[in-house]
Amino acid sequence: MKCIVGLGNPGKKYKATRHNIGFMVIDELLNRHSFDLNKSKFNGKYALEHIGKEKVLLLQPQTYMNLSGEAIRPLLDYYDIATEDVVIVYDDLDLPTGKIRLRQKGGPGGHNGIKSTINHLGTKEFKRIRIGVGRPANAQPVIDYVLGVFPKDEAANVQESIQKAADAFETWLEKPFNEVMNEYN
Repeated sequence: MKCIVGLGNPGKKYKATRHNIGFMVIDELLNRHSFDLNKSKFNGKYALEHIGKEKVLLLQPQTYMNLSGEAIRPLLDYYDIATEDVVIVYDDLDLPTGKIRLRQKGGPGGHNGIKSTINHLGTKEFKRIRIGVGRPANAQPVIDYVLGVFPKDEAANVQESIQKAADAFETWLEKPFNEVMNEYN
């Protein structure tokens, strides 16, 4: 079984914010395959379905970003999903808006959701799809920036990156991740 975790914050207040781009990728996959997040356990909403021949778990932690690992670890344990069968999708300030970057492992890079995930998984070795949200301009505090919505002039880039990240996950269901990295990076 493969698992994709989209990081974000629960609630309407955060729905369209930069920090919720991971949730947006999960929503894209749900829409493509007519799935619903119809299960809830361990502070996570999820779907357990098949895409092609592969059984997949699509997860949106409901713990708020900084505690994401608290929802991820128990679900992986419950369904006996190995860390190498998980990909985490999240926002990245160090990439330009709309750019995606796949990695096999790495540190948190200042991202508290990834820091929590590393702490709860006990490893930095898990697959990631980072989606660029750019950096704030004019000395805007980072927290205000990531909890802000994308401006209209970035909408096309953002939607394209969400679709590309969903495509990358679907490709991983059929190819090794290093091949997916070569194709999408």
